[in-house]
Amino acid sequence: MNSQSGSLSSESRKSRPLSSPASATDALLRTDRVGKLYPDGQVHALSEVSLEVGRGEHLAVMGPSGSGKSTLLNVLGTLDRPTEGEIYFQGRPLSALSSRNLDRYRSQELGFVFQSFHLLPALTALENVQIPMFETPLAPRDRARKARRLLEVVGMGHRASHQPKQLSVGERQRVAIARALANDPLVILADEPTGNLDSVSAAAIMEIFDQLHGQRGVTIVMVTHDADLARRAQRIVRMQDGRVLEPTRSR
Repeated sequence: MNSQSGSLSSESRKSRPLSSPASATDALLRTDRVGKLYPDGQVHALSEVSLEVGRGEHLAVMGPSGSGKSTLLNVLGTLDRPTEGEIYFQGRPLSALSSRNLDRYRSQELGFVFQSFHLLPALTALENVQIPMFETPLAPRDRARKARRLLEVVGMGHRASHQPKQLSVGERQRVAIARALANDPLVILADEPTGNLDSVSAAAIMEIFDQLHGQRGVTIVMVTHDADLARRAQRIVRMQDGRVLEPTRSR
């Protein structure tokens, strides 16, 4: 991380209807007996998953391919809907939210980091980071200023004008993390964020996550196959056959 990493410190967040505490539990995210049955009725991707994610927690989710890790992340992020059970955000059931409030939940409370980056190839790094801000009241000049600051946070300020094809895979993931931070989310959902990276780039990405968690207090739920990376989390949850096994304390 460069000298700009001090800007990872928490900024004052504007009040949001979805962020007001509504439950006695300390869990920021909670699933209650969540199941996901795919339309053919033969595959239970998730089965009776009950899990709590505390505010400011760094949680790693591990398991073999097909164990339900990515499906769990998708339903937490409302990219997919469970067929059974309920998901709560700060005590409020997501199923009770209107389509507009679900969009707000995804765009304002969550940041997504994917293994394959999902950067738009025709846009520069600076422009890609601004995409989530288009639904906010920020003026174009303010969007650009904030995007540049976030690129500096992840060590990519000097590459702001470059398109994805001009960046290494590690650099693309740094841009994707900056984009995930665009709207100051409470939670980052990361699906194999180092899966396409070499060991040096993977370590650099995890250092960014460590600083986001430690300095900014961002809650991180990360799916990974890498046991060494998982041990950097506070807690490890293991999945098998769509079910959560006994969680493991990492540190």
